[in-house]
Amino acid sequence: MSRLENLQQQLMTLLGEQAKLTLSTDEITLEVSPDQWLSVCQRLRDEPALRFETCIDLCGLDYLTYGAGRVGEVPAGAVVPANRFAVVAHLLSLTHNCRLRVRTFLQHTEFPVLDSLVEVWPSVNWFEREAFDLFGIVFEGHPDLRRILTDYGFIGHPFRKDFPVYGNVEMRYDPEQGRVVYQPVTIDPREVIPRVIREDGYGMGR
Repeated sequence: MSRLENLQQQLMTLLGEQAKLTLSTDEITLEVSPDQWLSVCQRLRDEPALRFETCIDLCGLDYLTYGAGRVGEVPAGAVVPANRFAVVAHLLSLTHNCRLRVRTFLQHTEFPVLDSLVEVWPSVNWFEREAFDLFGIVFEGHPDLRRILTDYGFIGHPFRKDFPVYGNVEMRYDPEQGRVVYQPVTIDPREVIPRVIREDGYGMGR
C-alpha cells in the first residue's frame, strides 16, 4: 500500500462520515464543514496515526467567478455562490512524512466567519491575519486579528474577486499640506496585453 493510500485509509477509519476526500495530482484534500473545522484539525494533529504537527500554510479563497470565464470578470447578473469563500490549510506530518490539504467552505458570504486555529498550530497566526486582510474572513478566537499587509486605514479586501483591480483610492504626498493624502483613483482602467514582435527567422541561429 502506498503512502497516499495508507493516509486515505487512516482518514476514513478515524473520521468516518466526516472524511470527504478527494485525491488529485498525488495529493489528498479533506473537506470539512465549518462547524467541524476546529475539532477535526485538533484530531489531525493529535491522532497517533496521523500526527500532522505542522501547518505550513493557510489561505483564503474566493470562488465568486469560479468557472465563469476570464479571471477578474464578474458577469452581469451573476448569482453569488452560496459558498463563495473557503479556507484551506496545508498540513505536514513529520512523523509519517506526508502532507494533507484541509478545506472548508464558509456559510455566510456577507460576513464570513471561522474558528481560529491558533491554539492548534500557533504558526497560523499571521496566515489568518493575511486571510482577514485580503479576503475579509474573520477568525473567531484569534488573539490579534488586524491587517498585516495593507495600510491600517485601507478600505475593503483586495483579493476579493469583486474588488477593483486599481483599487478605490490612491495615496500621494501633498507639498502644500506637508503630508500624505488619500484621493480617488485617477488611473484610467485599461487592459494591457504585451505584444511580442519578432523578425522572421528569429532564434534560428543567425
